[in-house]
Amino acid sequence: MSFAAEIKKLTYKFPQCDEPSLWNINLELGWNTRTLIVGSNGAGKSTLLKLLSGKNLCLTGHIRVNGLDPFSPHSMHQNEADDCQITTYLGTEWCHMTIINRDIGVQELLDSVGFQHHRARGEILIDILDVDVRWRMHRLSDGQKRRVQLTMGLLKPWRLLLLDEVTVDLDVVARSRLLTFLHQETCERRCSILYATHIFDGLAEWPDTVIHLCKGRIVRQLSYANDVKFDPAAPVQSVSLSPPSSDNSVTLGYAKSLHPLAVAWLTNDEFKTCGPGSN
Repeated sequence: MSFAAEIKKLTYKFPQCDEPSLWNINLELGWNTRTLIVGSNGAGKSTLLKLLSGKNLCLTGHIRVNGLDPFSPHSMHQNEADDCQITTYLGTEWCHMTIINRDIGVQELLDSVGFQHHRARGEILIDILDVDVRWRMHRLSDGQKRRVQLTMGLLKPWRLLLLDEVTVDLDVVARSRLLTFLHQETCERRCSILYATHIFDGLAEWPDTVIHLCKGRIVRQLSYANDVKFDPAAPVQSVSLSPPSSDNSVTLGYAKSLHPLAVAWLTNDEFKTCGPGSN
C-alpha cells in the first residue's frame, strides 16, 4: 500500500542540542486525507514539517513522501507526467523575506512562479483569497502579504501540502474560503495535507485525523471517523477525554469545536514528561 507520507522510527536532534526535537515518530498519511497537528510551542511541529519537505536532513529513521526520500534531489522536481510538485511547504517566515517587502508588483511575483502556465488555477486562487494583482508588496498589510504567499505557493498542484501556521494572518472569510478549497483539492486529486496550527475556528469537521504532538512525541492520534463524537446535549465548550489506558475517543459539545480539545491536551502537556525516556 502506498502512502502520501510514511515515517518510521524517526528521531531528530538539532546540532548543539542535548535532547532530540522529535523522538521515535511513526506516522502514515494516506492519500486524499487532511491531517491536523496539535501541539504547544516547541512540541516539534515545525521540525516535523521541515523534515517532510526536505528542508532538513535526518539520518535516523525512515521518511518517504510519495515513495521518495524528501531530501533526495529527485523528490524536489515536478512530476512532468501530471504537472505536480511532490511537496509544497508554506510557513510564516516568507513574509519576513527582504524581496517581499520591496516595491515589487504582485503580478510580477506570480509570473515568476509560473502563473501563465497555471492561469486557470491561479485565477481561482486570486478569487478565493481576494488578491489584487495590481498591489505593490511594500504597501501591503501582513494579511495581504499572506494572501499573496498562499496564491503563489498553491499555484502549482502538489502531492503533499505542508502548512505551518500559515493562516495566522488571514481574516475569517479568507481562511474559510481557503479551507474549503483545500478540502476540495483532497477530494478531487491524489493529494494530502498536513496542517500545524493554533487556530481551530472552522476546523471541527475539516480533518480526517488529529495528531497530538507533545515534546517531540506523538502521544495521541484520533481518526475522525472512529474516535471523535459530538454530543448535542453537552455544553458548547465541553470536551470529554477517554482515559489514557482505554481507547482514543473524545466527545465534544454541540458547537463542534476543536478548541476545547486542544486546550485540554495542551494543558495536560504542562504536567507531562513526553520526551525521551518517558513512558
